[in-house]
Amino acid sequence: MYRLEEETEADAAEVEALYDLCFAPGRTALSSYRLRNGVPPVKALCLVLRDGDGILAAVIRYWPVRIAGRRVLLLGPVAVHPTRQGEGLGALLIHESLGEARRLGWERVMLVGDAPYYRRFGFRKLERVEMPPPTNPDRVLGMELQPGAWGGVEGPVVRVPQTGG
Repeated sequence: MYRLEEETEADAAEVEALYDLCFAPGRTALSSYRLRNGVPPVKALCLVLRDGDGILAAVIRYWPVRIAGRRVLLLGPVAVHPTRQGEGLGALLIHESLGEARRLGWERVMLVGDAPYYRRFGFRKLERVEMPPPTNPDRVLGMELQPGAWGGVEGPVVRVPQTGG
């Protein structure tokens, strides 16, 4: 049995260790990280999944960004411990967090990732959204949490001010 909870300050070191385990050493140099640097995450959507013994199995985080002055959720990173991959934990975190994002009034979400994996959640390539380089435009994906939410939202993705999303 797993326990799904909002990430707390006490989880931070363990979460970062899981990200280090799951991703390449240069992960913090990616364009997504530059958009997150110095910006608080959307706490209500940053989730940890622990097993019955309290061991961290999977995590997901979200960050606010802006495109054309409109607020957008940036999903990621999501990570599942290598010993737990294939159990559907990443999908569970994505489904749960997207449902909560919709409930909280977010209209649109984006990420940089593999289209074949994220397509099953409803993500599609964003044709007119530009992530900072070097980002492969084919990996810039988005999803509407409200119908028509991506209409007219195009251009460069920018950091939000320190004061919020």
